Amino acid sequence: SRGAGARSGAAAPRAAGEHGVTKLKEFIDALDDARIVAAIHAAESRTRAEIRVHVSRREAADARRSGAAAFEKLGMTATTERNGVLIFLAPASRSFAVLGDASIHERCGDEFWTRVASAMSGHFREGRFSDGLVAGIAAVGSELARHFPRREGDADRNELPDTVSRDE
Repeated sequence: SRGAGARSGAAAPRAAGEHGVTKLKEFIDALDDARIVAAIHAAESRTRAEIRVHVSRREAADARRSGAAAFEKLGMTATTERNGVLIFLAPASRSFAVLGDASIHERCGDEFWTRVASAMSGHFREGRFSDGLVAGIAAVGSELARHFPRREGDADRNELPDTVSRDE
């Protein structure tokens, strides 16, 4: 998986004792899962590709590396066309990454992932995390629809769950 990572000055601070855990919990509780999942459904309705959002409770020294591990663990490489995209959030370390599988990365390249991460960062810095995710999902969905459009007559083969997954 390839993509871009970024740090967000507004995401939950580094966990340090109870205060960090409380802020992390506040961040996770503040995400509007229903709105994020609706954005995933809207994006995937125009493409054969898959989009997932994953929130890690652990710190990530390198969001891209941690995101790549989550990409594998979540089975994102198992899509038929290798066109899954993961938005990985590590609020404990105030970082995130947008990662795409081989087939989509070949078509859009590093610059695209950087643009998506940059746009999301603007929302995150303002504390609008769900807005940032919805904007990132929409941008990714547009790119996926361009390269992997839904074919007329094809039924939706939802290969991956449309949920906001979290580490336990």
